Amino acid sequence: MASQLDPVVTSTQYNFRVKDALLGGQMLFVAFGALVLVPILAGLDPSVALFTAGIGTLIFQVLTRGRVPVFLASSFAFIAPIIGGIEAWGLAATLSGLAAAGVFYVILSLLIRTFGSQFMLRLLPPIVTGPIIMIIGLSLAPVAVGMATSGPDGTYSWTAILIATIALGTTIVVSLWGKGTMRLIPILMGIVIGYLVALVLGWVDFSPVTNAAWVAVPSFTMPTWSWPAIIAILPVAIAPAIEHFGDVLAISSVTGKDYLEDPGVDRTMLGDGIATMVAALFGGPPNTTYSEVTGAVTLTKAFNPAIMTWAAIFAIVLSFIGKLGAFLQTIPAPVMGGILILLFGSIMSVGMNSMIRAKTDLLNTRNLIIVAIILVFGIGGMKLQFGQNFSLEGIALAGIVGVLLNLILPEDLGN
Repeated sequence: MASQLDPVVTSTQYNFRVKDALLGGQMLFVAFGALVLVPILAGLDPSVALFTAGIGTLIFQVLTRGRVPVFLASSFAFIAPIIGGIEAWGLAATLSGLAAAGVFYVILSLLIRTFGSQFMLRLLPPIVTGPIIMIIGLSLAPVAVGMATSGPDGTYSWTAILIATIALGTTIVVSLWGKGTMRLIPILMGIVIGYLVALVLGWVDFSPVTNAAWVAVPSFTMPTWSWPAIIAILPVAIAPAIEHFGDVLAISSVTGKDYLEDPGVDRTMLGDGIATMVAALFGGPPNTTYSEVTGAVTLTKAFNPAIMTWAAIFAIVLSFIGKLGAFLQTIPAPVMGGILILLFGSIMSVGMNSMIRAKTDLLNTRNLIIVAIILVFGIGGMKLQFGQNFSLEGIALAGIVGVLLNLILPEDLGN
């Protein structure tokens, strides 16, 4: 009897692993556009960013004991500081500032561990974190719309809108009416169908694949110590730190599990910090928890953290396969733009839902003031400039102002 049952068990386990691998590939597809866009804009090697995203995610999974389904990759918050740093001090020196940002996260994780997650919850209750999560999605909305409406030359294009609409429509149809495993890969199906449509319309350029080598080692760069770069870049770490806490709350809301307690936000912040430090040691951009992937988890209901391990493994492999990496870069922007419209909107909805679940009364004047200022500062790009090398703006400024307002305004006012 045992010999008859063993093949059945093995087959079930095999199918489960294949399903996780497919979902992991889908998560990497979701993150891929933003993952490589950051290094391209900042003047870094996209293959290095792929490698450090994979390594960083694996480090995060180990430190959080494989319990949180998030993917770490290139942070948009550091694009401007990286560009300015490379122009002023060179890449190697700039990397020391990026490594210092990772050290900042590690120190913050130790503070959380010492004073407890309730310390962070007092500083960042739903009335603060809800709008911040909304800003994460809403601030990325122009990126999605731009990708969905722009042609290769950057001008408005009805063809781009057609491709984006088909990719988005496919994702919606598969997520609502797909059966079995198919329903778990709506984003992957949206990319495939959108890519095929773009191919028929002549929007796919295969020259990068033709010119790429089959195997290519990423251009790794070691950092060199530079106090000016560290001082200039370190304050930027405030924004991703606030985003991190918001992302952990977001994924907790999506999965119904309290990751602030298990494994603890101190561990998630530690994982983020060490991942960022390691990324800088190889010449990659700082890592951050990816809201796009949280949106994908929201859409697919694929909560198994092992899926992110697969995504990390694929990212590492792709970083060394020149032609495959080049092929992924041939995915037209409208294909990703159409899907990102849904994903970024999902993030905004998660932030709104976190306030609803906390029964936040937005007719309360105090709450209204806090939410209104956070949203306008964050979405509007409010900026405070201090000298030539330091400024607070966007999510970082909105988060700090939100925290201060929550601490200053008395709880019993505004009813």
